[in-house]
Amino acid sequence: MSHNQKPEQVARDLIDKKLDDSGWAVQDKNRLDWNASTGVAIKEYQTEVGPADYVLFVNQKPVGVIEAKREEEGHHLTVVEEQSAEYATSKLKYLNNEPLPFVYESTGKVTRYTDYRDPKPRSRPAFSFHRPETFLHYLKQEKSLRERLLEMPDFKTDGLRDCQIRAIYNLEESFKENRPRALVQMATGSGKTYTAITFIYRLLKFADAKKILFLVDTRNLGEQAEQEFMAYVPNDDNRKFTELYNVQRLTSNYISSDSQVCISTIQRLYSILKGEELDEESEEENPAEKEWKPKEPLPVVYNENVPIEEFDFVVIDECHRSIYNLWQQVLDYFDAFLIGLTATPDKRTFAFFNENVVSEYSHEEAVADGVNVGYEVYTIETEITKNGAEIKAEEFVDKREKLSRKKRWEQLDEDFTYTSNKLDRDVVNPSQIRNVIRTFKNKLPEIFPGRKELPKTLIFAKTDSHADDIIQIVREEFGEGNAFCKKVTYKVDEDPKSVLSQFRNDYNPRIAVTVDMIATGTDVKPLECLMFMRDVKSRNYFEQMKGRGTRTLDFDDLQKVTPSSISAKTHFVIVDAVGVTKSMKTDSRPLERKKGIPMKDLLGAVTFGAEDEDVYVSLANRLARLEKQITPQERETFAEKTGGKEINEAIKDLLNAHNPDVIEAKTQMIQTEEPEMSENEARRKARENLFSTARATFTGQLNEYLENVRKVHEQIIDTVNTDTILRAEWDEDAVIRADEVVSDFKTYLEANREEITALKIFYNQPYQRRDVTFRMIKDVLEKLKAEKPYLAPLRVWQAYEQLEEVNGNSPKNELTALISLIRRVTEIDPVLTSYDLTVSRNFQNWVFDKQAGTLKFNEDQMGWLRMIRDYVATSFHLEIDDLDYPPFDALGGRGRMYQLFGNEMNTMIDELNEALAV
Repeated sequence: MSHNQKPEQVARDLIDKKLDDSGWAVQDKNRLDWNASTGVAIKEYQTEVGPADYVLFVNQKPVGVIEAKREEEGHHLTVVEEQSAEYATSKLKYLNNEPLPFVYESTGKVTRYTDYRDPKPRSRPAFSFHRPETFLHYLKQEKSLRERLLEMPDFKTDGLRDCQIRAIYNLEESFKENRPRALVQMATGSGKTYTAITFIYRLLKFADAKKILFLVDTRNLGEQAEQEFMAYVPNDDNRKFTELYNVQRLTSNYISSDSQVCISTIQRLYSILKGEELDEESEEENPAEKEWKPKEPLPVVYNENVPIEEFDFVVIDECHRSIYNLWQQVLDYFDAFLIGLTATPDKRTFAFFNENVVSEYSHEEAVADGVNVGYEVYTIETEITKNGAEIKAEEFVDKREKLSRKKRWEQLDEDFTYTSNKLDRDVVNPSQIRNVIRTFKNKLPEIFPGRKELPKTLIFAKTDSHADDIIQIVREEFGEGNAFCKKVTYKVDEDPKSVLSQFRNDYNPRIAVTVDMIATGTDVKPLECLMFMRDVKSRNYFEQMKGRGTRTLDFDDLQKVTPSSISAKTHFVIVDAVGVTKSMKTDSRPLERKKGIPMKDLLGAVTFGAEDEDVYVSLANRLARLEKQITPQERETFAEKTGGKEINEAIKDLLNAHNPDVIEAKTQMIQTEEPEMSENEARRKARENLFSTARATFTGQLNEYLENVRKVHEQIIDTVNTDTILRAEWDEDAVIRADEVVSDFKTYLEANREEITALKIFYNQPYQRRDVTFRMIKDVLEKLKAEKPYLAPLRVWQAYEQLEEVNGNSPKNELTALISLIRRVTEIDPVLTSYDLTVSRNFQNWVFDKQAGTLKFNEDQMGWLRMIRDYVATSFHLEIDDLDYPPFDALGGRGRMYQLFGNEMNTMIDELNEALAV
């Protein structure tokens, strides 16, 4: 493009190119050739109000206009809408046309588009122009998509949770108002994907949506979503979703033309739009956690195989993660409604979705509805975790290279003091890790009463090296083998999916240790314990980590992996060994912190031309840390490899590349030397110079040297200081929460005292207690589960244990727990007492009273009476018919009891029922 071209002409050239890319033949009115294409864009076509810049014809019929403007006018294209609308509604020369529905205003760089068939036509940004065949398809339909959205029928709510119904209803209202973006925020475990498939089904069936994109950021999430689509059966049709509509999960660059739902990673879609081959590995982990690209990513350009109108709706799963920066281009490309799904939005997520939150369903609400389980915090604090320690210079210590883990024994040159935040990075104190793990093991009966095996536990470690230390110590302290405790991470040698699937479905591993992997989108429902051995400063990341524990799981499924569990999952426990639940949290996004990026990648990024400020600042910080650690000899080698530049100079150059003051000073200097250069040009040149100065230092040879120097700087293994436990107890908040649970339970019983027969008997007619049958108590339990799932009897029992002395062990089942709790609340028992203890005590008293008279029971009779006692301890009441069933039938049943007790049999049963239940 020559410099003397007029801005109007520049805009026209850009528009011509975009029209051409989108399948339009651009023609002058004097050289018209209808056969050139289905779609012809005629320039300067005369209308009754003057010439329109472009009139669009499909199959020789006019369908739209484009108003072209200079690039400088891009910021106020909305002002031009009246003008373009005037052309669209006027008569074209020679034609008696209806008003034209499809109208654009464009500078070639910025384009806005209005479909005047919409109920309240509103312009929206468009990446490029729609294809002629698309307009043909639109015009065959009686109504536009936005009009069809107004006519969606009410939906059947069978099988949907309240939070799902609310999300779908509000989202459809949002569509009716033509809001381009909407955010569905639903707590982990509340069925976000199920909700999404439900509204996708409705959009396909009732709004005649052409195609919908379901966007994920890891292949794993894509596979999970595909499974859910395949399993989904709508509530108004008994066929599966995939029998009604084609669902394609993209595993190549080909998007099928006959699929209605397309599942893809954002990485794959980006590579398709760029026309590049995808690096398959990039789909394994979410891009927000990924290291920097060596070069600045190229912008997305129009791709004729995937036009902007390919999808009517784009659903973005886990949208708090990967829709910013580079990846946002993928979303900006499509002319589609955007719907975000997340449990943990942050400020940027709200901003991106124009603060249009159609569903806010928090973890607290989900717990109250029984969709999630809540948690308690158990704190383990050690002396060294809290205060660090000191090693004297005369001590010999092990030093270990971080990566190779090679050790050598060496005497310290000077006293070495370390604080808690240096633990497991610069210093490893095995005693500190061991004390935390040992205390955890010893306190398990208190944390998880009545369990025979350790509930499934996930430990968050600081680094891979820390994770390895934890794994070895866990195996030793629990006296278990390799299968018991494994690492789950992106970099594990074993395929992480298989370890994850074992953790989810098999008995072993009982403990998984991870640095980063199970933060989002990876469900392990049987998890009942999260142990934090690393602090987390980001609120969002912490919420995602906690989210791993919130999934509900029914009794049968939990028992498959944790056989000694005696109920469905009622809550999970956070074991806080680093004060994570108390540390200040910020809204920052730790997934984009550069800490996770290997130094090698930062060096590569700078060497190969990245210009991202975060990369430069991160590398400068890493080098500044290294500079404090290296020896004089290593400093000299650095200078040799850089032609005399010191590390500090290299750091300064990196920081200068983005320092606005330095850029400004350099710009002025260039303008002084070259006065004819414009300020913008001088600033561009200044930045280029600063980048190239910073970059010049980092050659392949230096990068390799730096990487090796960094690896050598090792960790000190502190075997001198043994650690001691300062406290191991339920957190104060857990006690407050326990108090709330007990108080809610009392209130619930009080509120239902009239409705529930069993409770009525307990409250009002103590002498009738013996008639509280198994079925009545079961009714109470069913009602409680349906109305207040978080007041599960075993959870209330555990809350009591945190508040007062409890008599006896945690009950074997929910029913015996419930009867004991009812007795405690109604003050029949002054302290919470395990029901089997109550029955045993009453049994002893009854036998003693009987035998005090003339009656003496023989051994066979006592054996039979004890069997009745044990039966009543779990079933509350013995009917005569029960003697025909286990355990009595195996020993002769009703006939045998008659042999032992004769005509006294019925009296004995009545007396025992009355006496044992007292």
